[in-house]
Amino acid sequence: MSYDKYQSPLSERYASKEMQYIFSPDKKFKTWRRLWIALAETEKELGLPITDEQIEELKAHAEDINYEVARERERVVRHDVMSHVYAYGQQCPKAKGIIHLGATSCYVGDNTDMIVMSEALEIVRKKLVNVLAELAGFADEYKGLPTLAFTHFQPAQPTTVGKRATLWMQEFAMDLEDLEYVKSTLKLLGSKGTTGTQASFLELFEGDQEKIDQIDPMIAKKMGFETCYPVSGQTYSRKVDTRVLNVLAGIAASAHKFSNDIRLLQHLKEVEEPFEKTQIGSSAMAYKRNPMRSERIASLSRYVMIDALNPAVTSATQWFERTLDDSANKRLSVPEGFLAIDGILDLCLNVVDGLVVYPKVIEKRLMSELPFMATENIMMDAVKAGGDRQELHERIRELSMEAGRNVKEKGLDNNLLELIAEDAAFNLTLDELKETMDPAKYVGRAPVQVEAYLKKVIRPLLEKNQEVLGMKAQIHV
Repeated sequence: MSYDKYQSPLSERYASKEMQYIFSPDKKFKTWRRLWIALAETEKELGLPITDEQIEELKAHAEDINYEVARERERVVRHDVMSHVYAYGQQCPKAKGIIHLGATSCYVGDNTDMIVMSEALEIVRKKLVNVLAELAGFADEYKGLPTLAFTHFQPAQPTTVGKRATLWMQEFAMDLEDLEYVKSTLKLLGSKGTTGTQASFLELFEGDQEKIDQIDPMIAKKMGFETCYPVSGQTYSRKVDTRVLNVLAGIAASAHKFSNDIRLLQHLKEVEEPFEKTQIGSSAMAYKRNPMRSERIASLSRYVMIDALNPAVTSATQWFERTLDDSANKRLSVPEGFLAIDGILDLCLNVVDGLVVYPKVIEKRLMSELPFMATENIMMDAVKAGGDRQELHERIRELSMEAGRNVKEKGLDNNLLELIAEDAAFNLTLDELKETMDPAKYVGRAPVQVEAYLKKVIRPLLEKNQEVLGMKAQIHV
């Protein structure tokens, strides 16, 4: 590691080696060579005077890139594609004259971008599926554990810990749907020339329209794609980058919401993210257990959501068939969006895999609020015991206000049940009232909803993707 120049935290701290390689120079330049081979093969198959010997020479040097030659050449010509054409030609003297034949720089640049984004989306997809699998196990385990639910972060009706997890899952599942759709729409640019008119191929193939029509489909098939975009300028539409990064921003939003909930629950001491034995929470306060993983998820997620603006603005400001003000921005916004979302999903995997639940704390907080929520049931029991519903409603309202003041103003425990037991109008003993305090009576259909959601939505999804399950995340810091 070098300590005398800037190092991207996305590479040094957050993203996996797998995702980093996808956006590495080595991956890019080896893909360029694969594309040059695909172009040469296609042109040969369509009748241009290219020999098998030339193709084999290109294939023989597809992986052993002479980087120093390319670097030296770029210092002279200031053009990365032509520098690598030159370097490839130095290794392949017999094929030198047919490398990049009829193509423009975007043939290798843009097609490589599409290939790289498609492969990167597949890594994201696998990790997203595994996050859903971990959450499914958590939801199933705690589907029946009652907990206090909040609206406006104020106590509301009870739910269960597992039901709350299904809310996180549903958003990630929506992201997976979006990802799979966008990934399925990705196409190659193909080889359409300087302004997208294929004029160079019209010259090469002496006006043979049928042969020219075959070029893009043949290249796409060789590179593992179904087809190419039917029309283009010099580049593929930069709106494609917008669609891809919007998918990443959607995942980031879901992860941010999940991490916020975990941070709030950790403050309440109900649920905690993993905390290792030797981990330090604070340099000053040795007792602290900060939710640093969830905070990092939130921090990186904000970056990804804002990063999605870059390709949107770039797409909107392209002039006619192309301008080059997209290039420097794309080199940053697209890779860094993927590297960040990769780190986010690794953190999500790590957090869910190690979530610690504290049922006693959950029960204590729920029981401190449950008497207020049980008042309707208590009122119905009192009516059955001979009371007047309207009178009882007013009395229970007054007693609830009194109990609330005791809690808020005096710092006392919630004594609503005791107040009701002392009121003759209810004709209920304290023991009878306590019998109504079973939290499971107040969670509605939450456990059933969890079971149904897992059965109908998540388990079929996981079954379809079982070959990618079992991933574990490595958190570097």
